[in-house]
Amino acid sequence: MGDLEQALLYAAIGGTTIPLGGLIAHVERVRPRWLESEMRHSVIAFGGGALLAAVALVLVPEGVARLTTGETLIMFAAGGASFLVVDRALQKRGGSVAQLMAMLMDFVPEALALGALLATKHATGLLLALLIALQNLPESFNAYRELRAIGEISPGRVLLAFVALVPLGPLMAWVGFTFVSDLPVALGYVMVFAAGAILYLTFQDIAPQAKLRHHWGPSFGAVAGFMVGLFGYSVMR
Repeated sequence: MGDLEQALLYAAIGGTTIPLGGLIAHVERVRPRWLESEMRHSVIAFGGGALLAAVALVLVPEGVARLTTGETLIMFAAGGASFLVVDRALQKRGGSVAQLMAMLMDFVPEALALGALLATKHATGLLLALLIALQNLPESFNAYRELRAIGEISPGRVLLAFVALVPLGPLMAWVGFTFVSDLPVALGYVMVFAAGAILYLTFQDIAPQAKLRHHWGPSFGAVAGFMVGLFGYSVMR
């Protein structure tokens, strides 16, 4: 199997957990109610921890290595500011899709990076794909519940949309392998911009949803989510 085929396969593996997480959220029923509430908040926190891991261990280090300090700060601020505007617009409409946006801002640049890295750093490809898959599972679980809470989209349409997102990974991996591997500065821009957007969404929308009074589960869920990223980062070094 060639490097491009491996990039497409790894990105597809990472994307399959998007509909899987949505399906788990669709059928999830836990009793008693306090345990159901604790589990939901813990999964939200786990996803937040995984997102912070993506920022701290993948997006920022790989992006900074390709940019000057000034470029890094500008793109990071631009990512946060752009999604501040998007988030405020959604709030005015009476809804929020922070979990979905965070998942896409994580999945898309990492799949792009996966393709670009397999053209130069082959050994890290599978580990990055596994990290993407582990992040997408809780993020899609949370995104499904968030979209269903809005009440305007049926479960079937949400799950169908999640299935439709799976090919986005191989597509972005192909773009990264074919075009971006020779444009390290452009890849750095994408990764740092995404890092700023994810950090804004995590602290503005995701972390507050994980708060549950008098319970330790959600807080440790964030730690566990970050540990997933830390494990992948440690093994890739």
